[in-house]
Amino acid sequence: MVFILDQKSRYPIYEQLYQSVTRMAALGALEPEEQLPSVRALAQDLGVNPNTVQKAYQMLEHDGVIVSIPGKGSFLSKEGNAGSLWRTQILHKLHDDISEAADSGVEKSELHTLVDVCYEERGQKHD
Repeated sequence: MVFILDQKSRYPIYEQLYQSVTRMAALGALEPEEQLPSVRALAQDLGVNPNTVQKAYQMLEHDGVIVSIPGKGSFLSKEGNAGSLWRTQILHKLHDDISEAADSGVEKSELHTLVDVCYEERGQKHD
């Protein structure tokens, strides 16, 4: 399991780890009920404070992405809600980026064109 963190990101490490686990689960890189590394082991691998990993795991558990079993570890939830959670995160980020673009003077028609191009590049239909 490889989690890549960007030390120069404006996002805190715990949020990056949260998003990484959620994304990997949504894309199927992590299987339902798969065990995650222990807090201590992951903190050591990433070179971060264990409290940082613990905070990410607590957020993941709160949102139903993982389940922690005392004495056994943390496991990806079998409910599979990571996909919908990841989608919500993406839409929130997109909203923020569109707002920033609008505030910077980007025209609505430019955004529509960009959306069309992105979907065409992926061979997907758009409305």
